[in-house]
Amino acid sequence: MDKKIIRKENTMSEKMMFFGKYFLLILNGYLIGSILFGYLVTKLIKHVDTIKDSDDHTPGIANAFKLGGLSCGIIAVVLELLKGFLPVYIATFFVNPDDYLFILVMLAPVVGHAYPLYYGFKKGGKCIAASFGVFLGLIPNLLPVLILAFWFIFFSVVLIINPHALRTVVTYICWMVTMIFATIFIIKSIPILLSTILVGAMVIFRHNKALKEIEEKEIKFIFKRG
Repeated sequence: MDKKIIRKENTMSEKMMFFGKYFLLILNGYLIGSILFGYLVTKLIKHVDTIKDSDDHTPGIANAFKLGGLSCGIIAVVLELLKGFLPVYIATFFVNPDDYLFILVMLAPVVGHAYPLYYGFKKGGKCIAASFGVFLGLIPNLLPVLILAFWFIFFSVVLIINPHALRTVVTYICWMVTMIFATIFIIKSIPILLSTILVGAMVIFRHNKALKEIEEKEIKFIFKRG
């Protein structure tokens, strides 16, 4: 057989394996992301439906704490973080995080949480815990998630922004802007930056309805005198 033909077949086979691997990783992330632990944990332990019984009708962590109590909330937080963390962390052993297709691997659990397959693509959450988990999956490169945590803490205990929806939107906007500079000077990974922007945009979009319903805003500097 002609060597050129053999080389072409090998190249085609390698491409199929490459894209097939990404397809499975993305699908795995989406399916795991579609498991709404904030809803399931409170339903199984406390027999409370966080979607029906909460004010905003979402399966989020806040509602797990509010309606299920401390134990349900903690369990839900851990599981929600893990469902973002595990698909991304496992993927790093099979593909390169600097590949542009890796953006979809990181986005998959977040999209799954927002539009869960098991609930008819409805009743999804607002993706905060899932987004933290996704970027934890980049370990040992923890700078993106540390920057996100910094802004969350800053707007929660230093420059306090209420209500929660507004605080979240401001936090993710600051995170995305900071990540642009971090990418230029430190990380130097365009796929990670694009993942930041897409995940951040998803979280902001999921808070859009809550933003429209805001009637009163509070912004105060905790160290202000008098």
